[in-house]
Amino acid sequence: MQTERVTFLTSREHKAALDAFAASRGESVGNLVREATAHYIAQEPDEEQELAAIVAHLVDALPAMRASLDRSIAKTQTSMDEIDRMLREAGIRK
Repeated sequence: MQTERVTFLTSREHKAALDAFAASRGESVGNLVREATAHYIAQEPDEEQELAAIVAHLVDALPAMRASLDRSIAKTQTSMDEIDRMLREAGIRK
């Protein structure tokens, strides 16, 4: 296997934690980082798939959201009409 060098900077505390963890597992820090990054990459969800799932969820939810907004608008209009009627009866509004 041909290899490439990767260097990253970290805090002294993080480096000590990496050293201790690798030693407790009987492996090198390099191998630990290789395994951890390989696992992370394998688990990383595809952003396009995530966005597609979100869009699908929103498309499914839109009819209920629209109906809820329509009910809210109707209730608001009913309340405004009732307030207007009450103000007219009290002689405050013509």
